[in-house]
Amino acid sequence: MNSDLLVYVPGFLHASWLVFSITVLVIVVSWICGLAAALGKTSSFAPVRWLSTFYIWFIRGTPTLIQVFIVYFGFPQLGLKLSPFVAGVLALGVNSGAYVAEIIRSGLTAIPKGQMESAMALGISRRKTMTTIILPQVFRIILPPLTNEAITCLKNTSLLSTITVMELTLYSQVLIATTFRPFQFYIATAVIYLIMTTVLSQLSAYLERRNMRSAA
Repeated sequence: MNSDLLVYVPGFLHASWLVFSITVLVIVVSWICGLAAALGKTSSFAPVRWLSTFYIWFIRGTPTLIQVFIVYFGFPQLGLKLSPFVAGVLALGVNSGAYVAEIIRSGLTAIPKGQMESAMALGISRRKTMTTIILPQVFRIILPPLTNEAITCLKNTSLLSTITVMELTLYSQVLIATTFRPFQFYIATAVIYLIMTTVLSQLSAYLERRNMRSAA
């Protein structure tokens, strides 16, 4: 980056921190929604199973940007007006949750059913078996695809520029509009995203190695 562009570094750092904050919150929301939907899809209670199935079907079958618009522009018509930040986190979190649900479900199906049956035969409750025996094994299995989904969440924050969240993409667009230098600022934005996604990938690799050592 040219020396005269260094004056914009503080703005890029602030926008990057906003992207990081949104990504963390989106991941939390997505894991909550995903776990609930995954367990709901395997529920013996039909309405819960149907609702979970519909949620996954609808979210995965419609564009993420449209979902962002529904939450930000559509919800106010129902009397629920959200700030751009909250609407963005909610929309991206619910969107990612549908994919996390399928990831978790695939992990659950990889665990032999005999483990649950054996634990219940020993008098261990279903909830305790799930939280202390099943889910830790599932986490080790689904860590790589969860990392890929987290990276997708990070990159999807760029969609929030359409609802005036001043993240990296919108910040770069504002700078381009005033300086007419799209190449430099789009490259800078791409490099920052690349750094953050690389950090996530390396963190995932570290956690995988740590899990392999603990499982050995």
